[in-house]
Amino acid sequence: MMAAAASLWRAGVWQQRQQRGTVERLFQARTLSKWRWYLVTSCGLHSTVFDPNEKPFEKLLIANRGEIACRVIKTCKKMGIKTVAIHSDVDCNAVHVKMADEAVCVGPAPTSKSYLNMDAIMEAIKKTRAQAVHPGYGFLSENKEFSRRLASEGVAFIGPDMHAIQAMGDKIESKLLAKNAKVNTIPGFDGVVKDADEAVRIAREIGYPVMIKASAGGGGKGMRIAWDDEETREGFRFSSQEAASSFGDDRLLIEKFIDNPRHIEIQVLADKHGNALWLNERECSIQRRNQKVIEEAPSTFLDPETRRAMGEQAIALAKAVKYSSAGTVEFLMDSTKKFYFLEMNTRLQVRVDSGVQQGSEISIYYDPMISKLITYGSNRAEALQRMEEALDSYVIRGVAHNIALLREVIIHPRFVQGDVNTKFLPDVYPDGFKGHTLKDSEKRELLVTAASLYVTEQLRSQRFMGTPRVSVVQPDVNKWELSVQLGETAHSVTASCQGSTFLVEVDGIKLSVTGEWNLASAFLSVNVDGVQRTVQCLARDAGGNLTIQFLGTVYKLRILTNLAAELSKYMPEKVVEDSTSILRSPMPGAVVAVSVKPGDMVVEGQEVCVIEAMKMQNSLVAAKTGKVKAVHCKAGETVGEGDELVELE
Repeated sequence: MMAAAASLWRAGVWQQRQQRGTVERLFQARTLSKWRWYLVTSCGLHSTVFDPNEKPFEKLLIANRGEIACRVIKTCKKMGIKTVAIHSDVDCNAVHVKMADEAVCVGPAPTSKSYLNMDAIMEAIKKTRAQAVHPGYGFLSENKEFSRRLASEGVAFIGPDMHAIQAMGDKIESKLLAKNAKVNTIPGFDGVVKDADEAVRIAREIGYPVMIKASAGGGGKGMRIAWDDEETREGFRFSSQEAASSFGDDRLLIEKFIDNPRHIEIQVLADKHGNALWLNERECSIQRRNQKVIEEAPSTFLDPETRRAMGEQAIALAKAVKYSSAGTVEFLMDSTKKFYFLEMNTRLQVRVDSGVQQGSEISIYYDPMISKLITYGSNRAEALQRMEEALDSYVIRGVAHNIALLREVIIHPRFVQGDVNTKFLPDVYPDGFKGHTLKDSEKRELLVTAASLYVTEQLRSQRFMGTPRVSVVQPDVNKWELSVQLGETAHSVTASCQGSTFLVEVDGIKLSVTGEWNLASAFLSVNVDGVQRTVQCLARDAGGNLTIQFLGTVYKLRILTNLAAELSKYMPEKVVEDSTSILRSPMPGAVVAVSVKPGDMVVEGQEVCVIEAMKMQNSLVAAKTGKVKAVHCKAGETVGEGDELVELE
């Protein structure tokens, strides 16, 4: 099963859907209504024990937001359980807030003052008289103090017990437990790193490269790779700040970085009677900033013996900590199939979810997830083909997204061959992803599709309510001599209309184009000489400018008649801004720190400010050596994409 997230960050793939779906549905029912089940063999779930006198919860509070909160609310509605949503002030109109029976604001936008604010959440529980709390994933889902406080108030925690959360939620403690359970672990320093100087000393002892990571972290937050002393100091600073912001815990550990590894996860289920099973793996090696972009099951790399060994170690760890819930044990694997324990997630995993709808605001304060997309098939090729088609039909407007990247990855020869590791994206796109590179045949497809759209618009403008706008004598064949500009190149295009078919000649090559030319539709089905595509017309204007999403990538074209193209040469050109003298924010975010002031001298590559967006901190540097003329931001302010931050003379 292949899944890709049409989001700002994630996608995944599974083929063992039926077994896994059945187990998870039964498990979720058990956790929400206090059902009990037991496992008979390691092959699957065979029977349940149900106490008819044990009533389900009447009201449950979801201590989370976004798509996971929506998922829990949907399940509760099916079970007749009332729900309470919590939200920050900027999330007051969020989808999960609208779906819940009740909603309580727990603070302002920053997570430390809202979704991580235990005092406010506990007060919301008392106010609404919720009997149980579902933490979702992230935020407080693996926080032992939160679990303890709920227990002290007699409120049920939907998830593992406090002992397991404490053991597995702390990367330092979990690594020690894994060693004792005979689970393979990554070499490194098992204590808490006190400061940057100690981080450098430890890194030198381990040997570069090293991984600096938050002890209470997850989801790629608070993680940095360091290849030398300078990167270790910088990594310590950013990782501790991100960890404090995301988890309320700035403790860090350092371990050996396994170069070119694969990231493999094993799903486990365990009950309170000592039974546990593993449900095969997900390969999560396609990552950006240590966050998973694409997941796939089964892995193309694992053989049955290695799969069984990983599953058995995952179960050994779950039993060692007396785990009881759904969870995931994560491993890193090198090219020789040696695998090492990474961490255990004591919480629900992602399935097909979305927490936004038309009109929703994508805030700078939280994860940039829009939605996740899952496809599956009888074999890998079928799953990939369905993924490609689904991504072409995914409609997202108003915000930037990563559909182009996801689509490009799943058709890349290395991915198709199963040749992946956690360095796939930087290896394949060392200068960053720039979009799809068009083949000559694909470029012609795009040009004739754009020309056909232009002609369709011209024909429609000649008529109103099915009749001509003015009394004119129509020629037998409509013909347009056009100049279509794509990038820096203008192409000569001739288009004629014969019934529902366009005959288009581009650069001397004639093509036949048919399609469903509904200009009000979000996407268009177009056939160019037998090749069927789904394209999206994102924007068009009277100046001939056309924006088309084609093969996942957005292209800007300009279509003019030959006469208009000739006259456009005399139009004045807009002066291009000197981008080396002005530093603009590359994304919406919050200013964490400003390192310069007017009059300071800076050198090329020097950090001038830090922007936090989607819980990740980004260091912005000077593009040239010079003197600071003006600073237009200060710490604590929020900035939009393109806002001017620092100006050099």
